[in-house]
Amino acid sequence: MKQTDVRLPEGKLGILCVGCGAVSTTFMTGVFMTRRGLAKPIGSMTQYDKIRVGKGEEKKYLHYGEIVPLAKLEDIVFGTWDVYPQNAYQAAIYAEVLKEKDINPVREDLEKIVPMKAAFDKNYAKRIDGDNVKDCKTRWDMVEELRADIRQFKLQNDCNRIVVIWAASTEIYVPYDEKTHGTLKALEEAMKANDTQHIAPSMCYAYAALMEGAPFIMGAPNTTVDIPAMWELAQKQKLPIAGKDFKTGQTLVKSGFAPIISSRCLGLSGWFSTNILGNRDGLVLDEPDNFRTKEVSKLSTLETILRPDVQPDLYTDYFHKVRINYYPPRNDNKEGWDNIDIFGWMGYPMQIKINFLCRDSILAAPLLLDLTLLSDLAARAGRYGIQRFLSFFLKSPMHDYTKGEEAINNLYQQYAMLKNAIREMGGYEADEELD
Repeated sequence: MKQTDVRLPEGKLGILCVGCGAVSTTFMTGVFMTRRGLAKPIGSMTQYDKIRVGKGEEKKYLHYGEIVPLAKLEDIVFGTWDVYPQNAYQAAIYAEVLKEKDINPVREDLEKIVPMKAAFDKNYAKRIDGDNVKDCKTRWDMVEELRADIRQFKLQNDCNRIVVIWAASTEIYVPYDEKTHGTLKALEEAMKANDTQHIAPSMCYAYAALMEGAPFIMGAPNTTVDIPAMWELAQKQKLPIAGKDFKTGQTLVKSGFAPIISSRCLGLSGWFSTNILGNRDGLVLDEPDNFRTKEVSKLSTLETILRPDVQPDLYTDYFHKVRINYYPPRNDNKEGWDNIDIFGWMGYPMQIKINFLCRDSILAAPLLLDLTLLSDLAARAGRYGIQRFLSFFLKSPMHDYTKGEEAINNLYQQYAMLKNAIREMGGYEADEELD
């Protein structure tokens, strides 16, 4: 490993998951099982991917951990908040993602993870009705209690560093409001005034994390840190933020397949995407206000890849539709269908059908590992604000929309950004172009 300015990952890394449901417990169980040599962290870029560093005779392919000082799985300590009081073992069994034989070997580790009371507002997730909830009079009270939770967890578990990641449900859509979300001062005043319309509970988690020196990652499509006030706070605290929405199934396919259409100069008439999902996420998204948040996230992928301003003959007025349907029998086993209507030579129509039968939490768990380890790395490297290099893992990558910046949704360009950032932090040249 080259000599770099990145601080070494000394001591324990506390990973605090907002939500102790299917995704979080699958993540935790997999890390515990991997630590014991009973499973492999397949799907994790930080554990498996190799990057080229150097050129010519100097060229070599190295794992991320051979290029940059990543935290070791053995040094991770887990904590969580949830509206349900069940410990992580009970929650993992209830989620029915993993078989009991793959949970029981680490039962004791999981049973020790008991959720702290959640900062929760039922108006933001009407289909959830748990009782392990903080009794807060205002949003500012939520912030203060969450900050105390983080401090206490860090002290009790002797953690050197903390990362907070949202793995809870999608909140109702909160559009950007410049008066409330435009500056840090306005955001803080709204929290103190208990503006429940513009301040979602997730914003209290993000604010608390950043104030306590912890990077924050938004794994749902919630507005949360995707506002100038939070960017200002991240700059002030010199901490990384990332979001939003874990890119697991259908959007992963979309961000990888749309570039095929674009690079082959084929036209697009329409792209219809539909899903069936039966876990708690599916239940919450069955509420129209919550689905609206997800829809905005999923619809944003194509518009920066198949651009009518660049290729008006090919991508003007294509129809893009996204649906999610709650279907309890499938539980965590999500199924996505895509019907893609394209046209080619002389305008002749063709169709592409994609049917992806996936396991939502199995695809999400490695994303949680990569996002937390890389956010911790970024913090130790002195990187702060929006971490665009993490766009590869996210469905609706954050960007400064107030200055007309567009998100990069092309999977291959996102991968180049990721590799360049790892190279830079490892003391190598960032030598891949994005075009």
